[in-house]
Amino acid sequence: MTAQRIDGNAISQELRGQVAQRALALKSKGVTPGLAVVLVGENAASHVYVRNKVKACQDSGFFSLLEKHPDTLSQDALLLRIEALNNDPQIHGILVQLPLPAHIDAQKVIEAIDPAKDVDGFHIASAGALMTGMPGFWPCTPYGCMKMLESIAYDLRGKHAVVIGRSNIVGKPMALMLLQKNATVTICHSATADLKALTLQADVIVAAVGKPNVLTADMVKPGASVIDVGMNRNAQGKLCGDVDFAGVEQVASFITPVPGGVGPMTITMLLVNTLEAAQRCLA
Repeated sequence: MTAQRIDGNAISQELRGQVAQRALALKSKGVTPGLAVVLVGENAASHVYVRNKVKACQDSGFFSLLEKHPDTLSQDALLLRIEALNNDPQIHGILVQLPLPAHIDAQKVIEAIDPAKDVDGFHIASAGALMTGMPGFWPCTPYGCMKMLESIAYDLRGKHAVVIGRSNIVGKPMALMLLQKNATVTICHSATADLKALTLQADVIVAAVGKPNVLTADMVKPGASVIDVGMNRNAQGKLCGDVDFAGVEQVASFITPVPGGVGPMTITMLLVNTLEAAQRCLA
């Protein structure tokens, strides 16, 4: 068996085409979806991510505002900028790029964002909405994973899903989204006693710990579907995920590659959330 690859690039392109059409329809009603991206400091990876997000907005017909600040920016000054963006009618979504400099309390900054503009889905109100099944913004990476499963018409009802990782950004919301689709969910992490015993029971595995080869072929039940959220560099400096792709591909039925899998979906779902925020302004 060789797994079928779930092409994140292709799914993203299709979704972005739909987003651009919906944005055009909104413009005809006098609303241009607007996203503000706030970057503090000189983290090289953050600059790349931000550039890609701004370009994606522009390509989809959104209004984008990029604010770059030095790493000397005070927390109070950043909170004032967030307040101003909260009150700006041109801005429907606010994204503060993480990580922030050590002197800034990231959670305090996130909580300062108006939940109606929390298109990253990190606000405690968004987390609460997800947990209780109420309308809100889902965090972009696990939301993208769900869209990838949807693209292969995967019915999660009654399936056993194992999520490796318990972060607030991916692991925990991923588990809640899977629960909403009636999967039986197990969350594994660094303190899990026998990871292999659990992954061998899984119909779906989502690996999201940021460590190469966390999941190897001997840990996967034949025919399982594997979603690799990881983004790492191996010993040769090559981009890789959390999954031993070459090995697991020979056992699984579906698998996401790295690169070209979950990565493109994250920015796409940010666009989807921003568009939704703009549409709610018309309601």
